[in-house]
Amino acid sequence: MFQYGIDHLTVSKALAIARGKLEARLTSACVTKVEQSYRHVLAISQDEPAVYGINTGFGPLCDTKIDKVETTKLQRNILWSHSVGVGEAIDEELSKLMLICKVHALAQGYSGISVEILERIIWHIEQDVIPVVPAQGSVGASGDLAPLSHLFLPLIGEGEVFYQGQRVKTAELFMSTGMESVSLHAKAGLALINGTQFILAHAVRLVDVLHVDLSHADILGAMMIEGLLGSKAPFEEKLHQLRPYQGNLHVANRIRKFLFESEIVDSHKNCGNVQDPYSLRCIPQVHGSSRTAWLHLKEAVEVELNAVTDNPVIFSQEETISGGNFHGQPLALPIDYACLAAAELGNISDRRSYLSLEGKRDRTPKLLMTETGTNSGFMLVQYTTAALVSENKGQCFPASADSIPTSLGQEDHVSMGSIGARKALRVCENLTKILAGELICAAQAMDFKKPLRSSAVLTHVHDHVRSVIDHAKEDRIFSDDINKATDLLHSRELIQITWDHLGGFSSYDDLFERF
Repeated sequence: MFQYGIDHLTVSKALAIARGKLEARLTSACVTKVEQSYRHVLAISQDEPAVYGINTGFGPLCDTKIDKVETTKLQRNILWSHSVGVGEAIDEELSKLMLICKVHALAQGYSGISVEILERIIWHIEQDVIPVVPAQGSVGASGDLAPLSHLFLPLIGEGEVFYQGQRVKTAELFMSTGMESVSLHAKAGLALINGTQFILAHAVRLVDVLHVDLSHADILGAMMIEGLLGSKAPFEEKLHQLRPYQGNLHVANRIRKFLFESEIVDSHKNCGNVQDPYSLRCIPQVHGSSRTAWLHLKEAVEVELNAVTDNPVIFSQEETISGGNFHGQPLALPIDYACLAAAELGNISDRRSYLSLEGKRDRTPKLLMTETGTNSGFMLVQYTTAALVSENKGQCFPASADSIPTSLGQEDHVSMGSIGARKALRVCENLTKILAGELICAAQAMDFKKPLRSSAVLTHVHDHVRSVIDHAKEDRIFSDDINKATDLLHSRELIQITWDHLGGFSSYDDLFERF
């Protein structure tokens, strides 16, 4: 069981809670901390000195003192006025991750939220009553004000929720179930909408999907080395110890394991080829650099998962600090870095697909078909990967390089981390399709190396691919093959096959935590 506000939250634990695989609860120790902070806020709200967000207005209205009797109206109004999101709704899992991240941040006892409100948010998580949150509207400055406002409209009976496969008005659901809205006390509205949980939820998914793409890229690179008769010399450990970047060492080690005792690779060790093209020879340097970017993102995300990103922060009745912990920059920069890392994986993957079509390698026919002319072979598969690579290049301008002042100049530098996070996930979606194109080309190239034996692990991988996608002797509708390959990559079955064969990790989560 995971304890909100107490235990260390990781990417895999956040995903496990969202997917119903890990139970999460408030403990008595957490409740004590939260109640104490709540009492501090109630006391401050009755005092005369102005404390931002508790007895003042928000943003540029921070100097406007609010009468005690207007406190509840102020908290309701902040949810109303800040619910300005537009565009398609983010999917339910992302909204659920936002709720989980917010509960864990509030439960640390520095936000002055009531236990009643925390318990209602947890009810939404456990009952899968998931708020509808528009994708657009955050600049990632005072946190994600607009999406978080939409996320918490259901607390006061407003907005919409996803429930039992339907998108329904919260008010209608409450009427049919007898639920009632919760009361927002002093600072409650501000505590709910201040924070980076929109950026963070997207970044949690980005860490997950980019890790999967990285794992597949290594597998496919090894398959292409076999299929195109590449050398295994560039992956020698002693070479990479001379330039020991962590990601490079990791990738080189994986490729060595994938090619261990490959009869195909060993068959041409005395051939006349001096060196391979970069897309084969430099896999550790290119994939490894993207791995290093991924690791940087993972480290940043797991700091943020356990951080307090509220404002003001309540240390005691006598000490509140109004600072900038809500600013999205610490996530925005590594997200943009990871976006570029994902695009580069697609770039080198497309180059390997192109290389496989040239017919310049022994026993690998041009366009990966023995009979061409009437057959165009896999030519157009690479057109698609090229198109997706170009599309990804257009998404690589860093969102964090932009800043447009908001809030009448009070928020005069913003991170745009929410835009970068959504963009990075789109790049990863395209990357998976690019890798799917490489997968069908690599499997086809390996077919022509028979009767030479592949390495044991790649034999299992190739056999599984062929159980889903047949060898192509003549032209067919290759989009069907690409879609099948994409589904296969989404299933993560090829990754599981490599773990089962190579050992060392008991599950995806085990590996996920350790590198």
